[in-house]
Amino acid sequence: MDLDYLAPLRSTTSPTFKLAKMREVISIHLGQCGIQVGNACWELFCLEHGVRPDGLFLDQNECAEEEETTNCETFFSQAGARRAVPRALLVDTEATVCDEVRKSGYRDMWHPDQIISGKEDAASNYARGYYNLGKTLIELVMNRARKLADGCSSLQGFVIYHATGGGTGSGLGTLLLERLASEYGRLSKLSMTLCSSRYIGNGATEPYNAVLAMHGLVEFVDASVCMDNESLYKICLRHLEVDCPTYTNLNRLIAQVASSLTASMRFGGALNVDLSDMMTNLVPYPRLHFAVPSFAPAVSADKAFHEQLTVLEITSTLFECESTFLKCNSRQGQFMACCLMYRGDVTPRDVSGAVAALRTNRAIRFVDWSPTGFKCGITSPVAPRVPGGDLPGVVRTACLAANTTAVAQAFGSFAHKFDLMYAKRAFVHWYVGEGMEEGEFAEAREDIAALEMDYDEAGRLTEDKEWGDLGGVSELRHAFLRGVGEV
Repeated sequence: MDLDYLAPLRSTTSPTFKLAKMREVISIHLGQCGIQVGNACWELFCLEHGVRPDGLFLDQNECAEEEETTNCETFFSQAGARRAVPRALLVDTEATVCDEVRKSGYRDMWHPDQIISGKEDAASNYARGYYNLGKTLIELVMNRARKLADGCSSLQGFVIYHATGGGTGSGLGTLLLERLASEYGRLSKLSMTLCSSRYIGNGATEPYNAVLAMHGLVEFVDASVCMDNESLYKICLRHLEVDCPTYTNLNRLIAQVASSLTASMRFGGALNVDLSDMMTNLVPYPRLHFAVPSFAPAVSADKAFHEQLTVLEITSTLFECESTFLKCNSRQGQFMACCLMYRGDVTPRDVSGAVAALRTNRAIRFVDWSPTGFKCGITSPVAPRVPGGDLPGVVRTACLAANTTAVAQAFGSFAHKFDLMYAKRAFVHWYVGEGMEEGEFAEAREDIAALEMDYDEAGRLTEDKEWGDLGGVSELRHAFLRGVGEV
């Protein structure tokens, strides 16, 4: 097997910085979307850590030399001297996608107990995934998650990959998040969520599933990084110049975001950020925890080799509307908090200059009540180029997770579709037939409407206004009180 493509990682790993104590992260991939995104993510993680598709390290001696600057055990557990096993679960209610993993080139890397599949499809029905099939699988999934957690010495949290449009990602995903919040309430829970997009969809019931799943995401996760296929498709088409993007192209973009946001936990750098660090600085109020990601440079190889791609350039690109992975106009909203993660040839001085330039850019608006607004991380090695991938090999990259009031535009998009269908009670009988009460539709829709109002009021809140100045008791105050348990 030719593994020469792993060489760039070894040449870019800097021996200058040492890592803090290793803290593990458990990944859970739900449904067809979550597992296919997981395939792209673990392909990249293996390249970064020098793990072959069969789970064996390339060279144990080289890994020992690099252990001071690489925390392989954050995402991998070691079985024996040379084998790495992902700290992850792949879960679906039917076996098709799981069987693809069992027969793929990475089949020997996965522990058989970490691939969990049922026998029936959730049929794009949230209620079927939550009340019916979810109840039969959840105990098995939680037992496997507990086993992974028991094998960690200092577990910092969970990362859940799922989509809100399908029955498994929405229904079983909400049930799993509810159980994780109950059993591991003190640990961080981050969701990498593929939201329902405006024009691209795979089922008529997506708006129902999306609203019901978002209702759970508001309550049971600490932070959620939201993306949609429409924005990813346009980035591949316009910026990467892929003539006919497939799900593989889209999933590899998501993998770059997942890798960049967790790079500080796995590699040494001038500024390190762990999961709780990122969430503390990204979430100003408990309910307002939805972040919009972007990645730069997202350019084709032909353009990358003819451009300088300085820190200032790639940082400015991150804040452009065309670069966001979720369909929303950030120019019409205000930024409350930003997490900037740099990789490669980047110095703190470069980052300080880029951030200072952003503050003087009038096209980028920040709320008045958050005067700092930036959390920055710098990691030494840049992610290696995936063989056959669309992104070129560059000396530096940047990833942004931005908590902006513009994210409410995306919620309003699928909420409007929900209203059109629910006004006619279309497809509702399929959900009621699976054991769901019709009142849950109205409850979830009201919660999304309150969330949109919370974001709107957060944008209008200024330093010299008190809570009551927004007219009565604001929805934002209700959100705050619900978060700290005073109501």
